[in-house]
Amino acid sequence: MTTTIPGEPWSTGVARDDEGALVVAGVPVADLVAQHGTPAYVLDEADLRSRAAGYRRAFEAAFAEVGAGVDVYYAGKALLSVAVARWVHEEGLRVDTATGGELAVALRAGVPGAHIGVHGNNKSDDEIRAALDAGVGRIIVDSLVEVDRVAALAAAAGVVAPVMVRVTTGVHAGGHEYISTAHEDQKFGLSVAAADGADSPAMTALLAAVARPELHLLGIHSHIGSQILDPSGFEVAARTVLELRAALALRTGVLVDEVDLGGGYGIAYLPGEVALDPDRIAKDVAASVASSAAALGTPLPRFSIEPGRAIVGPAGLTLYTVGTVKPVRVDEGLVRTYVSVDGGMSDNIRPALYGARYHAEVVGRLSSAEPVLARVVGKHCESGDIVVHEVQLPGDVRAGDVLAVAATGAYGRSMASNYNHVPRPPVVAVRDAASRVLVRRETVEDLLALDQG
Repeated sequence: MTTTIPGEPWSTGVARDDEGALVVAGVPVADLVAQHGTPAYVLDEADLRSRAAGYRRAFEAAFAEVGAGVDVYYAGKALLSVAVARWVHEEGLRVDTATGGELAVALRAGVPGAHIGVHGNNKSDDEIRAALDAGVGRIIVDSLVEVDRVAALAAAAGVVAPVMVRVTTGVHAGGHEYISTAHEDQKFGLSVAAADGADSPAMTALLAAVARPELHLLGIHSHIGSQILDPSGFEVAARTVLELRAALALRTGVLVDEVDLGGGYGIAYLPGEVALDPDRIAKDVAASVASSAAALGTPLPRFSIEPGRAIVGPAGLTLYTVGTVKPVRVDEGLVRTYVSVDGGMSDNIRPALYGARYHAEVVGRLSSAEPVLARVVGKHCESGDIVVHEVQLPGDVRAGDVLAVAATGAYGRSMASNYNHVPRPPVVAVRDAASRVLVRRETVEDLLALDQG
């Protein structure tokens, strides 16, 4: 059997055999469908591990050249299961969590508390207590009031809490307004901008953390957005954070040991798109922070970065089975073929929520039919239930065909819902010509078991 490698946006383990059928890490798509059904999230384990290790190596090498250490954090919110947390930790990454549930999964996977970070703009007391009990490496405080809350809970537990203060630098980037996280008018962090000669909210929180003996101020955290393809924003934000670090040292004599530069590096979702290169972004960011620290006359801290979806997004795809195929005349001379699949916005909300664009292909067979303009839609009772807005599919696409959507590893399963009481799909890992279930498919019985009626 001969195979061809389609390239981005598919994972590196994806190929097509000489009959046109998709093969993922050596497993034919027909076998995946027969064993696991559709819809199903399929995760290329070797690809995910390779991306995790690649980011770690790239940043360690680049920052070592400027005399600084660096840690790479996996974004648990993108996709988290016990196996995934274990994989990334085995590849040398730490794990960033945003809720008590994500923290519990990371701990269940055996990730040491010291290698876990806890985020969140509205952490509950229970979540903070759980973080303290687990001995997490850092709690990222997101507001001035949270400085006092974490300090009080740490005092009650008889521990000193390691904290970072999340700041907003005014530099924002990303694919959609909702995922740009460093502009002023949003819920995350504390602004570095001062008004009327007063301390900025960020400086006020840093001073408060320094003053509390129940807290150990590790450093400053910044995050400017998600799905970022232009690295220039990171350089500006990093300079702002290092200036804030130097200003705090002048005020208090405390030069914090760590700075988190965030991440949110973009990936390719469509053919022809190019993802950020880890080696390039690592070298650019390392050179920028070294230059900024030298200009400020301060030694470099230890850094941390969060590549976000760049680790898991390209490693995943979603399999669907085609149902209804309906040609619709949308304009004079223009016909769009609506291809309905057995999933939809319950397993990938991003097209409806953000207008996110994806690529789909018929993957169970070879077709010589002329392509047609198609829109892949789901089975839900919403006109906005769109999986792929626009794609060329074979003109003979028909019920029973297997369709794959590329680059769904991030924010598919993690944002999935039971809308219309549709059970969520399984997460299936593939490696070395074998597949296994990481997270089982939900059933109607699961849904009914929650209903106390």
